[in-house]
Amino acid sequence: MLLDPETMTLARASAAQKLVILAAGGTGGHLFPAQALAETLVRRGYRIHLMTDERVRDYGRGFPAEALHQIPAATLALDKPHLVPGRLFRLWRGMRLASALMKQLEPAALAGFGGYPSFPPVLAATRLRVPALIHEQNAVMGRANRVLAARVAAIASSFPTIANVSPAVARKLVFTGNPVRAKVIAESSVPYRPPEKNGPFRLVVFGGSQGARFFAEFMPQVLRTLPAEVTSTLSIVQQCRPEDLDHVRQSYAELGVESELSPFFEDMPKRIAAAHLVICRSGASSVAELGVLGRPAVLVPLPHSIDNDQLRNAESFACSGAGWVRRQSELKPDEFAALLAKLRQDATMLADAAAAAKHNGRPDAADRLADLLEQLISGSPQGNAKQ
Repeated sequence: MLLDPETMTLARASAAQKLVILAAGGTGGHLFPAQALAETLVRRGYRIHLMTDERVRDYGRGFPAEALHQIPAATLALDKPHLVPGRLFRLWRGMRLASALMKQLEPAALAGFGGYPSFPPVLAATRLRVPALIHEQNAVMGRANRVLAARVAAIASSFPTIANVSPAVARKLVFTGNPVRAKVIAESSVPYRPPEKNGPFRLVVFGGSQGARFFAEFMPQVLRTLPAEVTSTLSIVQQCRPEDLDHVRQSYAELGVESELSPFFEDMPKRIAAAHLVICRSGASSVAELGVLGRPAVLVPLPHSIDNDQLRNAESFACSGAGWVRRQSELKPDEFAALLAKLRQDATMLADAAAAAKHNGRPDAADRLADLLEQLISGSPQGNAKQ
């Protein structure tokens, strides 16, 4: 149940200098939605602290937090029993440190975004009776969030329905969407323009470290089998690992394909907005950003991902007509090339997919999640996933 506008205005007026702690694993999939919420809360007058791990150096650029706290943590997996005692000890240390920090900081609330580094802070918050919620980015609830779900007051979800949820937990679900960063929102007004018959065909290819490695090996093979009339119009922006840059650059140069390669693009949302087609993994943040930007995509889920979360994300995106799913284990360069050639020649199909992606985007997700957090702070009752 959302607060009425007058009550919400009063809540925000009293928010000045209130501290909110965000807890997230140090990968982009967890940090990007946390950053989007942080940006929204700062605009509403809150102060932000972030609890995470050392990987924040790679993905936490521009995170609007007054302080970053690296919290000891360990995966909850029990696949190697001899490591369990050490993992439990690290989790215990993390919870003690997070508890000590919260007693000192006295936060108004805490929001957890999954990943094992979020586990000790969320657990500490619930033990100290700090109002706490978790946000699930994927279409299937992750392990850390599954353990914490019974303890928190509310669970925000990126998808209208998510798997691995018990009936008791389902009552806490609130569908907010997956928050995207301000730089994504800034590009969301750029209209999609399908490729012209004799114009350039702009591809953007990315996918985290494992995706970058796979695409660096696979895409040159695909381009070698494309018809010349397609390769002659290609313009590719591709994320590559440093060790793959020279190989991929040389392969594309030999084919006469215009390319820009880098291990990291600070302005990736701008580049996606300029693309005719995106080829990428199907992490939750990638799928959310494609929706807000309204860009069609061929999604190649990370194989063997825990609980098949990337496959579920990709299927949800594709079922709306926004793109196409191709499993890595089944990919063949010639078949993938045939798909690209077909899409290159069918501007209507691309435009329809772009419109479907845009329709499913949730540009207001950060505001909806911030509203939910403010309800928590005010002590108001929560709604459910049908809101």
